[in-house]
Amino acid sequence: MSAPLEGLEKLSEALRPPVQHYATRLQELVGDRVLALTVYAAAAAGTFDRQRHTVRSAVVFGGNDLNTLRRLALEGSSLGKHRIAAPLVFTPAFLKDSCDTFPLELIEIQQQHVTIFGQDYFAQLTFADPDIRLQCERELKVIQIGMHQGLLASGGHERTLVKIGHELTEHLVRTLRGVLWLKGQRDGRPAAQVVQEIEKLLERSLPGVWGALGQSDGTPWQHFSNLYADVQALGQFVDAI
Repeated sequence: MSAPLEGLEKLSEALRPPVQHYATRLQELVGDRVLALTVYAAAAAGTFDRQRHTVRSAVVFGGNDLNTLRRLALEGSSLGKHRIAAPLVFTPAFLKDSCDTFPLELIEIQQQHVTIFGQDYFAQLTFADPDIRLQCERELKVIQIGMHQGLLASGGHERTLVKIGHELTEHLVRTLRGVLWLKGQRDGRPAAQVVQEIEKLLERSLPGVWGALGQSDGTPWQHFSNLYADVQALGQFVDAI
């Protein structure tokens, strides 16, 4: 028996039909092996832009089953046309055991999510500050390494530098939310507000971050070099926490 779809009214009207189709099709394909479907990020926060975003979701299954995932994969092309990305897949046990390994990703879901059907598995997750701080430190180093490699592979083409900045933005904003969490600010906020709060903590502006978000002027090289300086400053700040 399919679980009722209870969270659709919390989404924008434009998103309700594709998400309803997704949820219904998921239940038809998987049956009672699927325990819950949760939509998160822009789709849940009311900031979804079809030109920039995809509908991100997490599915909780009763157990690991590659055959089930393979069957769901056949729907990928159809769902992709509606801007629905491949979901994150968890079991209840795997989700609980991941709080110390992927706290930033799970905090992001916890802060901005809508459960479409089933139990809300994310609301009660708890996280330890040392795990969050460690992942923030690791993510900022990974971003720096990615910028090194991207610059070396760019062949001097500035358009490539713009692409690198855009690709890193999601990881960077997620990390900034983790920094705010460590400082006691644990409510989900839009990216612009997150950056503003981080600027207050650092007592410096973050022109490179704003550039990556498409909210400042300048050449691609200026944006790239400013972003690199911002990431370095953030790394020093996190090291001191």
